Amino acid sequence: MKQPAPRPSHRQAILGKLPRIYRADGSAIRVLLVDDELALTNLVKMALRYEGWEVDVAHAGGDAVAKFNANAPDVLILDIMLPDIDGMQILHRVRESEANTPILFLTARDSVADRVAGLTAGADDYMTKPFSLEELVARIRGLLRRGQYTASAPQDEISVGELRLDGASRTVTGGGRVIDLTATEFELLRFLMRNPDRAISRAEILDNVWNYGFDGRTSIVDLYISYLRKKIDGGLQPMIQTVRGVGYMLRSPS
Repeated sequence: MKQPAPRPSHRQAILGKLPRIYRADGSAIRVLLVDDELALTNLVKMALRYEGWEVDVAHAGGDAVAKFNANAPDVLILDIMLPDIDGMQILHRVRESEANTPILFLTARDSVADRVAGLTAGADDYMTKPFSLEELVARIRGLLRRGQYTASAPQDEISVGELRLDGASRTVTGGGRVIDLTATEFELLRFLMRNPDRAISRAEILDNVWNYGFDGRTSIVDLYISYLRKKIDGGLQPMIQTVRGVGYMLRSPS
């Protein structure tokens, strides 16, 4: 029998008292969450995005393998009981091709034999359902700290064409002038500059810049893109392009 999903409690404690963890290049941690329970994945996804991490979800084993191979996540959270390929088979496939990605089993299988089998097969950690979101986040942070990740704020310096963004001083320059941005505009531009020449959907921008703050209403993205265009296009060749049917792209000057 499937266990009930955890209840989100003390969500601020998940994030507020601990420094955020980033990848070595200052970009967001990428998590692949594999579980066939929609309510559970929604809650876990919300908690992990509260940490500032990018979360991809798969509800079946075949989809999980495809997303792992395509996106190279930094950590894999994996259920054992899935509707097609079980989690143990996925673990074996991942370990055959990639030995270093941290893998945490999150499952209702709670016997000692199951734990031993999972850890012996190559999982880095094992949690049983029901569980607390706070403990899950703490376990993942522990796995990441063992790798090449940093717990300091990103001090990135990014250049795309004449645009220059300095994460330490939080300044943007372009066309020989300083461009004054609000905090939200700055984070939006930073996300676009980290992904130049890539069509990005409004939903992806919303998830990464606003982190659920507007309940999926992507119209806020259009509004802030218009603000950003007005500020950065003066004196520069227009760089933010609308991609019909998708979203937006920050185009590098040719």
